[in-house]
Amino acid sequence: MTYLLALDQGTSSSRSIVFNERGQIVALAQQELPQIYPQPGWVEHDPMLIWQTQLATARDVLGKAGISASAVHAIGITNQRETTVVWNRKTGLPIHHAIVWQDRRAEPACARLREQGHAPLIHARTGLLVDAYFSGMKLQWILDHVPGARQQALAGELAFGTVDSWLMWQLTGGAVHATDVSNASRTMLFNVHTNTWDAELLALLDIPSQLMPEVRPSSADYGQVQAELLGHAIRIGGVAGDQQSALFGQACFRAGMAKNTYGTGCFMLMHTGHTFQASRNGLLTTSAAQTSRLPEYAIEGSVFVGGAVVQWLRDGLNAIKASGEVQGLAESVPDAGGVILVPAFTGLGAPYWKAEARGLITGLTRGTTLAHIARAALESIAFQSTALLEAMSRDAVAAGGSAVSELRVDGGACANDLLMQIQADLLGIPVVRPEVIETTALGAAYLAGLSTGLYAGTDELSQLWRAERTFLPTLGRAQARARMDQWEHAVRQAVAD
Repeated sequence: MTYLLALDQGTSSSRSIVFNERGQIVALAQQELPQIYPQPGWVEHDPMLIWQTQLATARDVLGKAGISASAVHAIGITNQRETTVVWNRKTGLPIHHAIVWQDRRAEPACARLREQGHAPLIHARTGLLVDAYFSGMKLQWILDHVPGARQQALAGELAFGTVDSWLMWQLTGGAVHATDVSNASRTMLFNVHTNTWDAELLALLDIPSQLMPEVRPSSADYGQVQAELLGHAIRIGGVAGDQQSALFGQACFRAGMAKNTYGTGCFMLMHTGHTFQASRNGLLTTSAAQTSRLPEYAIEGSVFVGGAVVQWLRDGLNAIKASGEVQGLAESVPDAGGVILVPAFTGLGAPYWKAEARGLITGLTRGTTLAHIARAALESIAFQSTALLEAMSRDAVAAGGSAVSELRVDGGACANDLLMQIQADLLGIPVVRPEVIETTALGAAYLAGLSTGLYAGTDELSQLWRAERTFLPTLGRAQARARMDQWEHAVRQAVAD
């Protein structure tokens, strides 16, 4: 049997998964990653803990699988995307905590870019809106606020990277400073038409080019893991940001195929093939995971608070002791009793893009119970995802395609049957859960297997994909529309001045 090792470095945990060549999970290891909140709206990670927890899980999973590192054909890396790390090239040490994708501290700088009229240029080159979400803005903040950082950067002493680059640097002992197109496309500094760093955008944000990693296809040679780390040198053959990796792991290789990942946030992507398709509905155009140097694209929408709303019920309200309890609590009532929860804890992402929005709960009555709020929390995940897919379908139709006809789902929260049924009811299309819901890690493994010759091509990978359950809509379209109208009304209240 041939094995692939996926390193899946996420927002809330570091995980490693061993897959066999059929894409089945052999073993999984996971460690939680502590979150750092220096002040409201700021979110950080310790980069050394990112590395240490990831290495520990890689070692642990090999033991759990009962294999040695020499049995691993290749390694794939997938990661939380816009999270930004800057480190010293000589010491390998970070000069600041990693600034996490959820962090909003760069919003004032974004407002200045928008006021100065730079948003159309940035959108045309990168497919992105000007937002603090993207790593270029976080990098600019580090250079502006860490004493001496800009001078060191100009002298070539510092390296910038998203988490994939940081892990590769550590795994290869500093031999490789690289990233893939999917991660690069999330920086607001990368020209997705030419697959190169954009000199004009680097200059606009005053970012020295010496900082930037080399950009390669997602399925490519990224060097070897140092033998002493895992006991054997292993080729790193695939790298992709978590959402593009999940799209790949879901075998969404053709234009019009879409997936939604239900994690800390929710991320919906629709493949658009080799066509750069600008959204008219508040979505982003991004680079899909690429197996060659030929650009491929996807339209994407991001929900900032997805599964994190369940964590808030657990840790913020102490309403539940464990996240797994939420389905039972929500199912104890037939509906949310008119309660709508808008979890705009860090603003609202696509298709709204309202950084100033704040969370609210509407429709409370004397009869409202914790169960109603729990159900409203689950429904909020489905409402936000429905708003995304409706926007995505409008874009697809405007570009001459057809509306999305099926949604493939993955991520931890997709195991919640109630949530998936609510999602199908609101969307009015089948929601399909695959046998392997760890599709983010699976995509990285497949990319690594492709570049090292284990798989012949994407047709072979399509044949490996298997559905576990299909959720069919049971709600009438008029009822579903009425429910979405209630949601949109609550959103307007959340963004009211």
